[in-house]
Amino acid sequence: MLTESKLIDRILDHIDNKTTDLGEKVWREPIASYSSDERFNAEINLLRRSPTPFCPTAMLPEIGSYVARKAAGTPLVVVRGEDGEIRAFINACRHRGTSVAQGMGCKRSFVCPYHAWTYALDGRLKNIAGSDGFPGVDIDTHGLVQVGAREKGGLVYVNQSGPVSADALNDIPDFFSPSQEYFEEEVLSDEANWKLLAETAMEGYHIRGLHKKTFYPYGFDNINVVETFGLNSRITFPFKRINQLRDIESDKRNISGLATSVYNLFPNTLVSVLSKHTTLTIFEPISPTSAQLIIYRVTNAQADGSSVSIDDAKIDAEFVKGAGLDEDRAVARNIQQTVMTQANTHLTFGLFEKAIVHFHQALDAHL
Repeated sequence: MLTESKLIDRILDHIDNKTTDLGEKVWREPIASYSSDERFNAEINLLRRSPTPFCPTAMLPEIGSYVARKAAGTPLVVVRGEDGEIRAFINACRHRGTSVAQGMGCKRSFVCPYHAWTYALDGRLKNIAGSDGFPGVDIDTHGLVQVGAREKGGLVYVNQSGPVSADALNDIPDFFSPSQEYFEEEVLSDEANWKLLAETAMEGYHIRGLHKKTFYPYGFDNINVVETFGLNSRITFPFKRINQLRDIESDKRNISGLATSVYNLFPNTLVSVLSKHTTLTIFEPISPTSAQLIIYRVTNAQADGSSVSIDDAKIDAEFVKGAGLDEDRAVARNIQQTVMTQANTHLTFGLFEKAIVHFHQALDAHL
């Protein structure tokens, strides 16, 4: 990806010339991709065999800290163990399958709420309540079922089909520093295919049309820098106030607070670096025509290495939630209704939508 200095130079050049980064081809995605059971099942299988972000590590600050939620339809729990390592397990008791954890919190062990079977933080089965009623059940082979997990750059990645190798994350930048603080989770449900929701954040061609009274007064229409790295991409959305950098020496410029950077991490995750906070958004498919957005919000780091205050980060988050996010979700729900008709055989993505084309190329290649 571009250095910060070269990124700023490219943005200013686009502003001066009223240009934007362009892709190399037009992509036509069949509407069946947004409604087909067969395609949905293939995508769920892809998510389960891919290393995908699960949560910020800032949510797991101490021994016993855990986060439990569904990922690609599978209940998982991620926990920091007694040794400080992060592990992930299928969130199902080995007795009758009840989930042993809910939401997030901190525990010294996981106790099944149904029959009180107890598991250590490393997944070992510690105790069978009324063990004399289970002759022949080997306590050593009935621990929680572990799945792959790895911590990198402030994110926890999981892979339900095997370990998360370091090589698999080589292309991924580090997003969070230890000073940044987790402050909020939001779960949103929409009657829209997960890809329609994800696509709304992968281009700036719609800024003036959809966000005329919210984002557009502060930004530009269809002026973006679009970079691809591996299966992933970064889109930079500059604010008008970036022009204040023109009279500053190149090596002293700082883009922080003057642009939003949106990283699309293949296949179903966005990291959006905003003015005072950063969001991790995971698009969880529920059915071919419905999805959940799991959104975690973390404060940004300041130039001196300290964290933006949580109060300031919350003000920043409220603006984004009440404006652009709601508008993007509404248009995705609207598109879902039309893809169920005969209006189009496919959706068309042009040269202004380079990151979306890259996303669909990668998705097709891995299904």
